[in-house]
Amino acid sequence: MSENTKEFRKSITDEEVAELPLSFFEGKIHLIEKVEQMTDAVNYLKKQTILGFDTETRPTFKKGQNHQVALLQLSTADEAFLIRTNLIGLSPGLIKVLASPSILKIGVAIRDDIKILQRIAPFKPGGFIELQDLVKDFGIENFSLKKLAAIVTGVRISKTQRLSNWEAHVLTEQQQSYAATDAWIAYHIYIGLTQK
Repeated sequence: MSENTKEFRKSITDEEVAELPLSFFEGKIHLIEKVEQMTDAVNYLKKQTILGFDTETRPTFKKGQNHQVALLQLSTADEAFLIRTNLIGLSPGLIKVLASPSILKIGVAIRDDIKILQRIAPFKPGGFIELQDLVKDFGIENFSLKKLAAIVTGVRISKTQRLSNWEAHVLTEQQQSYAATDAWIAYHIYIGLTQK
C-alpha cells in the first residue's frame, strides 16, 4: 500500500455542507487573559506533538484600517487554549512553542496568521503545517476550513462568530466555543488525513 491510500471527495457544495451534523469543541477551554496564567498553559503546550492552530482578529470595516491579532488559539483533541494576545502579548515560553519544529501546529491560511503574530513579537516559526498544501496530495480542491472539515471529518462547523469583536472586554461563550472549534477542527482534519 502506498502512503496516500486514503480517498476523499475532491469538493463539496455549500448545500451538502449544510446537511452535515453540526460539530463543535466540547473539551476544556482555557481562556488565558493574564500573564500569570501563561506558565501552566505553556507547560502543557510544550509537551504536545500536534496542536490545532488559529488566530482571531477584530474585523475591519474601513479601508486602510488594520487591527492586531486579538486571540491565538492552540488546541489538542480535548484541551483548547485561547490566548488573548491583545491583552498579554506573546510570552517567551509561548514563542518557544511557536518556534519549536517538534510541535506540529496545524492550520488553514496560516501564513498571514504567523505574520501578524510576528508583529507582536519576532520569532522564527517552526513546525507549522498548512492544511491547504497538505490536502492537495489527496486531490482535495476545497481549501476553506469549513469545507475541509466537511470533506475529511464529515461534520459542519459554524462560522457565525467570525466577524464578532475579538477585542471585547469579555469574550462571550459563543466566541470562546467558536475560537476553540476552529483550532480543534484543524487538529482533527490533520489526524483524519495522516492516521491510517
